[in-house]
Amino acid sequence: MTLKELYDAGTDVLDENGIESPETDAFYLLEHVTGIGKSGYLLRKNEQISPPAESAYMELIETRARHVPYQYITGEAPFMGYMFKVTSDVLIPRFDTEVLCEKAAELTLEGSRVLDMCTGSGCIAVSLKCLCQSAAVTACDISGKALAVAAENAKLNGADIEFIQGDLFENLDHRKFDIIVSNPPYVMNGEYEALSPEVKDHEPRLALTAGDDGMDIYRRLIPEAAEHLDAEGYLMMEISFSQAEGVKTLMEKSGFEDIKVIKDLAGLDRVVMGRIC
Repeated sequence: MTLKELYDAGTDVLDENGIESPETDAFYLLEHVTGIGKSGYLLRKNEQISPPAESAYMELIETRARHVPYQYITGEAPFMGYMFKVTSDVLIPRFDTEVLCEKAAELTLEGSRVLDMCTGSGCIAVSLKCLCQSAAVTACDISGKALAVAAENAKLNGADIEFIQGDLFENLDHRKFDIIVSNPPYVMNGEYEALSPEVKDHEPRLALTAGDDGMDIYRRLIPEAAEHLDAEGYLMMEISFSQAEGVKTLMEKSGFEDIKVIKDLAGLDRVVMGRIC
Protein backbone atom coordinates (compact mmCIF):
# COMPACT_ATOMS: atom_id res chain seq x y z
CA MET A 1 0.00 0.00 0.00
CA THR A 2 1.31 3.45 -0.86
CA LEU A 3 1.33 6.39 1.51
CA LYS A 4 -1.57 7.96 -0.38
CA GLU A 5 -3.57 4.73 -0.38
CA LEU A 6 -3.05 4.42 3.37
CA TYR A 7 -4.11 8.02 3.95
CA ASP A 8 -7.19 7.56 1.78
CA ALA A 9 -8.12 4.39 3.65
CA GLY A 10 -7.81 6.18 6.98
CA THR A 11 -9.88 9.09 5.75
CA ASP A 12 -12.63 6.75 4.56
CA VAL A 13 -12.84 4.96 7.92
CA LEU A 14 -13.12 8.26 9.81
CA ASP A 15 -15.69 9.61 7.38
CA GLU A 16 -17.80 6.46 7.67
CA ASN A 17 -17.79 6.83 11.45
CA GLY A 18 -18.96 10.43 11.50
CA ILE A 19 -15.70 12.14 12.41
CA GLU A 20 -16.13 15.86 11.77
CA SER A 21 -12.82 16.46 9.96
CA PRO A 22 -11.81 13.07 8.56
CA GLU A 23 -9.16 14.32 6.13
CA THR A 24 -7.45 16.53 8.70
CA ASP A 25 -7.46 13.97 11.49
CA ALA A 26 -6.35 11.16 9.19
CA PHE A 27 -3.36 13.23 8.14
CA TYR A 28 -2.42 14.19 11.73
CA LEU A 29 -2.32 10.50 12.60
CA LEU A 30 -0.37 9.67 9.44
CA GLU A 31 2.22 12.29 10.32
CA HIS A 32 2.38 10.96 13.87
CA VAL A 33 3.14 7.43 12.69
CA THR A 34 5.44 8.19 9.76
CA GLY A 35 6.96 11.53 10.70
CA ILE A 36 6.14 12.76 7.20
CA GLY A 37 4.69 16.28 7.04
CA LYS A 38 2.57 17.86 4.32
CA SER A 39 5.41 18.81 1.99
CA GLY A 40 7.04 15.41 2.42
CA TYR A 41 3.73 13.70 1.74
CA LEU A 42 3.34 15.45 -1.60
CA LEU A 43 6.79 14.24 -2.63
CA ARG A 44 6.46 10.71 -1.27
CA LYS A 45 2.75 9.86 -1.52
CA ASN A 46 3.38 7.09 -4.05
CA GLU A 47 6.03 5.36 -1.94
CA GLN A 48 5.20 1.99 -0.42
CA ILE A 49 4.55 2.02 3.31
CA SER A 50 5.95 -0.75 5.53
CA PRO A 51 3.48 -3.31 6.92
CA PRO A 52 4.28 -2.39 10.57
CA ALA A 53 3.64 1.30 9.87
CA GLU A 54 0.45 0.42 8.02
CA SER A 55 -0.80 -1.64 10.97
CA ALA A 56 0.14 1.03 13.50
CA TYR A 57 -1.65 3.70 11.49
CA MET A 58 -4.85 1.76 11.01
CA GLU A 59 -4.91 0.93 14.72
CA LEU A 60 -4.84 4.64 15.53
CA ILE A 61 -7.49 5.29 12.91
CA GLU A 62 -9.78 2.72 14.53
CA THR A 63 -9.25 4.43 17.89
CA ARG A 64 -10.11 7.83 16.38
CA ALA A 65 -13.17 6.26 14.73
CA ARG A 66 -14.46 5.61 18.26
CA HIS A 67 -14.39 9.40 18.72
CA VAL A 68 -11.31 9.44 20.93
CA PRO A 69 -9.76 12.89 20.29
CA TYR A 70 -6.66 12.61 18.15
CA GLN A 71 -4.75 14.71 20.72
CA TYR A 72 -5.28 11.99 23.32
CA ILE A 73 -4.17 9.41 20.76
CA THR A 74 -0.93 11.23 19.93
CA GLY A 75 -0.55 12.48 23.51
CA GLU A 76 0.19 16.06 22.56
CA ALA A 77 -1.40 19.33 21.51
CA PRO A 78 -0.03 22.74 20.47
CA PHE A 79 -0.81 26.01 22.25
CA MET A 80 0.70 29.46 21.75
CA GLY A 81 3.44 27.95 19.61
CA TYR A 82 4.51 25.47 22.30
CA MET A 83 3.79 21.75 22.51
CA PHE A 84 2.00 20.22 25.48
CA LYS A 85 1.48 16.72 26.72
CA VAL A 86 -2.20 15.87 27.13
CA THR A 87 -3.93 12.94 28.79
CA SER A 88 -7.55 12.21 29.66
CA ASP A 89 -6.88 13.89 33.04
CA VAL A 90 -6.81 17.34 31.40
CA LEU A 91 -8.75 19.30 28.83
CA ILE A 92 -7.19 19.55 25.40
CA PRO A 93 -5.87 23.11 24.90
CA ARG A 94 -8.11 25.10 22.57
CA PHE A 95 -7.10 27.74 20.07
CA ASP A 96 -9.83 30.04 21.46
CA THR A 97 -8.06 30.07 24.84
CA GLU A 98 -5.05 31.72 23.22
CA VAL A 99 -7.09 34.95 23.29
CA LEU A 100 -7.00 34.79 27.10
CA CYS A 101 -3.30 33.95 27.20
CA GLU A 102 -2.36 36.70 24.75
CA LYS A 103 -4.21 39.33 26.77
CA ALA A 104 -2.56 38.16 30.00
CA ALA A 105 0.86 38.30 28.32
CA GLU A 106 0.22 41.90 27.28
CA LEU A 107 -0.28 42.88 30.92
CA THR A 108 2.52 40.79 32.39
CA LEU A 109 5.43 43.07 33.29
CA GLU A 110 8.92 42.32 34.54
CA GLY A 111 8.60 40.64 37.93
CA SER A 112 4.80 40.30 37.76
CA ARG A 113 3.25 37.74 40.09
CA VAL A 114 0.83 35.69 38.01
CA LEU A 115 -1.63 33.03 39.14
CA ASP A 116 -3.22 30.57 36.72
CA MET A 117 -6.28 29.20 38.50
CA CYS A 118 -7.73 25.89 37.23
CA THR A 119 -4.54 25.31 35.27
CA GLY A 120 -5.36 21.86 33.85
CA SER A 121 -2.60 20.94 31.40
CA GLY A 122 -0.72 24.08 32.44
CA CYS A 123 -0.86 25.47 28.91
CA ILE A 124 -1.63 29.03 30.06
CA ALA A 125 0.84 29.10 32.95
CA VAL A 126 3.66 27.56 30.95
CA SER A 127 3.06 29.80 27.94
CA LEU A 128 3.04 32.92 30.11
CA LYS A 129 6.27 31.90 31.79
CA CYS A 130 7.91 31.19 28.43
CA LEU A 131 6.72 34.52 27.04
CA CYS A 132 7.54 36.52 30.20
CA GLN A 133 10.61 34.87 31.73
CA SER A 134 10.89 37.33 34.64
CA ALA A 135 7.32 36.73 35.84
CA ALA A 136 6.74 34.60 38.94
CA VAL A 137 4.06 32.16 37.83
CA THR A 138 1.95 30.00 40.15
CA ALA A 139 -0.50 27.39 38.86
CA CYS A 140 -3.33 25.91 40.90
CA ASP A 141 -5.81 23.10 40.28
CA ILE A 142 -8.09 20.90 42.37
CA SER A 143 -6.90 17.80 40.50
CA GLY A 144 -3.62 16.24 41.49
CA LYS A 145 -3.57 14.25 38.25
CA ALA A 146 -3.95 17.43 36.22
CA LEU A 147 -1.13 19.09 38.16
CA ALA A 148 1.13 16.13 37.42
CA VAL A 149 0.52 16.66 33.70
CA ALA A 150 1.07 20.42 34.10
CA ALA A 151 4.36 19.81 35.89
CA GLU A 152 5.53 17.60 33.03
CA ASN A 153 4.61 20.34 30.58
CA ALA A 154 6.55 22.90 32.57
CA LYS A 155 9.61 20.66 32.46
CA LEU A 156 9.08 19.93 28.77
CA ASN A 157 9.09 23.65 27.96
CA GLY A 158 11.73 24.73 30.47
CA ALA A 159 9.32 26.79 32.58
CA ASP A 160 9.98 27.29 36.29
CA ILE A 161 6.49 27.33 37.83
CA GLU A 162 5.12 26.80 41.33
CA PHE A 163 2.27 24.26 41.47
CA ILE A 164 -0.32 24.19 44.25
CA GLN A 165 -3.19 21.73 44.62
CA GLY A 166 -6.41 23.03 46.10
CA ASP A 167 -10.05 23.94 45.62
CA LEU A 168 -9.62 27.43 44.18
CA PHE A 169 -7.76 29.61 46.72
CA GLU A 170 -7.97 27.32 49.77
CA ASN A 171 -4.21 26.65 49.92
CA LEU A 172 -2.99 30.09 48.85
CA ASP A 173 -3.40 31.65 52.32
CA HIS A 174 -3.17 35.44 52.05
CA ARG A 175 -0.92 35.57 49.03
CA LYS A 176 -1.39 38.42 46.56
CA PHE A 177 -0.88 38.54 42.80
CA ASP A 178 -0.69 41.17 40.08
CA ILE A 179 -2.62 39.06 37.58
CA ILE A 180 -5.01 36.16 38.04
CA VAL A 181 -5.95 34.31 34.88
CA SER A 182 -8.39 31.42 34.67
CA ASN A 183 -10.11 29.13 32.21
CA PRO A 184 -12.52 27.54 34.69
CA PRO A 185 -15.31 25.02 34.13
CA TYR A 186 -18.30 26.85 32.65
CA VAL A 187 -20.49 24.36 30.79
CA MET A 188 -24.12 24.19 31.97
CA ASN A 189 -25.22 20.80 33.29
CA GLY A 190 -28.04 20.75 30.74
CA GLU A 191 -25.63 21.36 27.88
CA TYR A 192 -23.29 18.56 28.83
CA GLU A 193 -25.18 15.71 27.16
CA ALA A 194 -25.33 17.68 23.91
CA LEU A 195 -21.55 18.01 23.69
CA SER A 196 -19.71 16.06 21.02
CA PRO A 197 -18.69 12.49 21.93
CA GLU A 198 -15.06 13.60 21.79
CA VAL A 199 -15.69 16.00 24.68
CA LYS A 200 -18.47 14.30 26.63
CA ASP A 201 -17.07 10.79 26.56
CA HIS A 202 -13.36 11.53 26.89
CA GLU A 203 -12.50 14.89 28.47
CA PRO A 204 -12.73 15.25 32.28
CA ARG A 205 -16.18 16.46 33.37
CA LEU A 206 -14.65 18.06 36.47
CA ALA A 207 -12.96 20.57 34.17
CA LEU A 208 -16.09 21.22 32.11
CA THR A 209 -19.34 21.62 34.06
CA ALA A 210 -20.22 24.24 36.65
CA GLY A 211 -23.85 23.91 37.73
CA ASP A 212 -27.17 24.47 36.04
CA ASP A 213 -26.17 27.84 34.59
CA GLY A 214 -22.44 27.22 34.23
CA MET A 215 -21.68 30.05 36.67
CA ASP A 216 -20.94 28.15 39.90
CA ILE A 217 -17.16 28.56 39.73
CA TYR A 218 -17.37 32.24 38.79
CA ARG A 219 -19.51 32.92 41.87
CA ARG A 220 -16.69 31.64 44.05
CA LEU A 221 -13.69 32.56 41.94
CA ILE A 222 -14.43 36.26 41.43
CA PRO A 223 -14.87 37.43 45.05
CA GLU A 224 -11.97 35.25 46.21
CA ALA A 225 -9.76 36.59 43.42
CA ALA A 226 -10.54 40.12 44.57
CA GLU A 227 -9.02 39.24 47.96
CA HIS A 228 -5.88 37.83 46.33
CA LEU A 229 -5.07 40.70 43.99
CA ASP A 230 -2.91 43.68 44.85
CA ALA A 231 -4.36 47.12 44.13
CA GLU A 232 -4.64 47.69 40.38
CA GLY A 233 -4.33 43.95 39.80
CA TYR A 234 -6.18 42.25 36.96
CA LEU A 235 -8.52 39.27 36.83
CA MET A 236 -9.20 37.76 33.42
CA MET A 237 -11.29 34.69 32.70
CA GLU A 238 -12.46 32.67 29.75
CA ILE A 239 -16.25 32.43 29.42
CA SER A 240 -18.94 30.88 27.30
CA PHE A 241 -20.31 33.19 24.62
CA SER A 242 -23.55 33.65 26.64
CA GLN A 243 -22.01 34.45 30.05
CA ALA A 244 -20.48 37.92 29.61
CA GLU A 245 -23.21 39.92 31.32
CA GLY A 246 -23.48 37.56 34.27
CA VAL A 247 -19.73 37.52 34.82
CA LYS A 248 -19.50 41.31 34.48
CA THR A 249 -22.18 41.72 37.14
CA LEU A 250 -20.31 39.43 39.53
CA MET A 251 -17.11 41.40 38.96
CA GLU A 252 -18.83 44.73 39.60
CA LYS A 253 -20.22 43.41 42.89
CA SER A 254 -16.69 42.39 43.94
CA GLY A 255 -15.21 45.83 43.29
CA PHE A 256 -13.69 45.40 39.85
CA GLU A 257 -13.50 48.35 37.47
CA ASP A 258 -12.63 48.87 33.79
CA ILE A 259 -14.40 45.62 32.99
CA LYS A 260 -14.02 44.58 29.37
CA VAL A 261 -15.32 41.76 27.21
CA ILE A 262 -12.94 40.47 24.54
CA LYS A 263 -14.13 38.50 21.54
CA ASP A 264 -12.42 35.58 19.87
CA LEU A 265 -11.63 35.34 16.16
CA ALA A 266 -15.14 34.00 15.51
CA GLY A 267 -16.60 37.20 16.98
CA LEU A 268 -17.94 35.49 20.11
CA ASP A 269 -17.49 36.78 23.66
CA ARG A 270 -14.52 34.82 25.01
CA VAL A 271 -12.79 36.71 27.84
CA VAL A 272 -13.95 39.02 30.61
CA MET A 273 -11.31 41.04 32.42
CA GLY A 274 -11.26 43.79 35.02
CA ARG A 275 -9.03 45.70 37.42
CA ILE A 276 -9.46 45.67 41.20
CA CYS A 277 -9.59 49.06 42.91
